Amino acid sequence: MIYYIIAALVVGLDQLTKWLVVEKMSLGERIQVIENFLYITSHRNRGAAWGILQGQMWLFYIITVVVIIFIVYYMKKYAEGKPLLLLTFSLLLGGAIGNFFDRLLRKEVVDFIDVYIFSYDFPIFNVADSALTIGVILLIILLFIDERKKVK
Repeated sequence: MIYYIIAALVVGLDQLTKWLVVEKMSLGERIQVIENFLYITSHRNRGAAWGILQGQMWLFYIITVVVIIFIVYYMKKYAEGKPLLLLTFSLLLGGAIGNFFDRLLRKEVVDFIDVYIFSYDFPIFNVADSALTIGVILLIILLFIDERKKVK
C-alpha cells in the first residue's frame, strides 16, 4: 500500500508544481534559479519526450492506460516482497499518471524544469518526467543485477 501512496505523492507534487507554473507564470516566462544551469521556464508540450508525436493525444491515452495496467499488474504479480522494485514501479506509475492527467485535462503537458548541461540546453521537463526517468534507470539497474545473478 505504501508504494501506491508514493505514486500518489509523485502525482500530487507533479500536479501542484504544474498548477503553480500555469497560475503564476506566463507562457515562455523564465526564472533563473542557478545561473547557466537551472531555470524555471513555463513551457507546454503537446507531444511526448522532446516534443515528438505532436498532437497525437489518442495515442498517448491508449499507451498510458496500457502502461498503467501493466505497472499495477507487475507490482501485484512480480514485485511483492521486493522493495526496490516496488519503489521503481511506484515512480513509473506516478510519472505516467501525472502526465496523463495533463493530457486529459489540458490537452498538453506542462513542462518547467530547464537545465543547461555544459552549455547544452536540455529539453524542458517536469516532476512526472523526472519520476519516469529515475524509474526507468532503476529498472535497468535492477534488470542488470538480476541478469548477473542468473549468470552466476
